[in-house]
Amino acid sequence: MTKSLKIAVQMDHVAGLKIAGDTTFALCLEAQTRGHQLFHYTPDRLSFRNGAVFTRAEPMTVRDETGNHYTLAEERRLDLATMDVVLLRQDPPFDMSYITSTHLLERIHPKTLVVNDPAWVRNSPEKIFVTEFPDLMPETLITRDQVEIERFRKEMGDIILKPLYGNGGAGVFHSTKDDRNLSSLLEMFAQLSREPIIAQQYLPAIRKGDKRVILIDGEPVGAINRVPAEHDSRSNMHVGGRAEPVGMTDRDLEICRRIGPALKERGFILVGIDIIGDVMTEINVTSPTGIREVRRFGGADIASLFWKAVEARLYTA
Repeated sequence: MTKSLKIAVQMDHVAGLKIAGDTTFALCLEAQTRGHQLFHYTPDRLSFRNGAVFTRAEPMTVRDETGNHYTLAEERRLDLATMDVVLLRQDPPFDMSYITSTHLLERIHPKTLVVNDPAWVRNSPEKIFVTEFPDLMPETLITRDQVEIERFRKEMGDIILKPLYGNGGAGVFHSTKDDRNLSSLLEMFAQLSREPIIAQQYLPAIRKGDKRVILIDGEPVGAINRVPAEHDSRSNMHVGGRAEPVGMTDRDLEICRRIGPALKERGFILVGIDIIGDVMTEINVTSPTGIREVRRFGGADIASLFWKAVEARLYTA
């Protein structure tokens, strides 16, 4: 029998979860099944004083019942150094608030195991980390320079524009070679943020889907295909993409073999990569999703594999 762990989950509020496809909920449900104790808190409650990282948190129980999926007990002030595990699971955007939380959680890791490792999460933004493997990804430009983006589109033809630190398909645009709105789009990006944006070669294979491959400890354990709606270029399920079962090709496994050592080096336990056609577009380390869909289509119980990996780290430490 395994030791019962105290697990604090830094997440968007549990009340807002759509549990049918929510990975954080699946991880919590499995942790509870394994006899572990859950504490719920949102990132805005994280505090630091005199070397201690603490939060206001509620003991949490979860149920796989839509509309009745959680109970929160009375709130208490919690020193996170007394926890065995902190799950870093709030959704991006990967902004200064997110980055600050990684700095604070770094003060307690690894004595309290933070998953994924907060320092490496901070230093591995999804759309930048992937550029360490240029031969595995589509042609990509990161810049705020309109002249360079116009030059890139002229060379590539159709391109995709998206926020460098966005998520869930928000702010993603398909700009065709004849599109006259490029200047307006770039003006809009400039008004919304001082950050660079990312321009990528448009991949027609997106019409057949964007494959999400899940890796545990650097090893592939399952995949789903996310197919965009007929009149959308985005496959994200937040914006109407459809999940369907899919296997892993030799090329998918080759990509996983290439990136696996880098994931292990950074201590990443749960990672999701995105593959369109035969190229990788992102390495998601902040709060990767997809494990409930993999399970629903008859694939691996990734929540169980995740906790086995976490428990192995703690019980052998």
